[in-house]
Amino acid sequence: MLKSVKVRDYMTTDLVTFSPEMDLFRAIDRLLAHRISGAPVLDADGHLVGLLSEGDCLKGILAGSYFEEAGGSVASVMTVVVETIDADADIVKAAEHFINMRRRRLPVVDEGRLVGQISRRDILRAMQTYNEHGAPK
Repeated sequence: MLKSVKVRDYMTTDLVTFSPEMDLFRAIDRLLAHRISGAPVLDADGHLVGLLSEGDCLKGILAGSYFEEAGGSVASVMTVVVETIDADADIVKAAEHFINMRRRRLPVVDEGRLVGQISRRDILRAMQTYNEHGAPK
């Protein structure tokens, strides 16, 4: 049953991350180079302090263009209220969260520490694997 499949089994652990102090344009370069739409922001101790998305970057650039000061730091534009999911949550809970909250990805935590990220695509991969290995078709 899908409820026995855990987020930790399908999450991505090799993450691109940013620091709050990082220059916004440097962060944009990394998003583009890695072909990702967002990434976690970690403090010096590795604690999750925010998320930086393409939308955050666009808002920062647009706001800066009004004052002819485009740029700034990741901290100046990142989303600071971060929804997370526990590594031991089941895939069904993650799928429900994606549907109800309209998110693309969720940081995964284990005992309060960032351990990975799960995306809608990861959930689809889990369901495909489940279907290929004996689930009713």
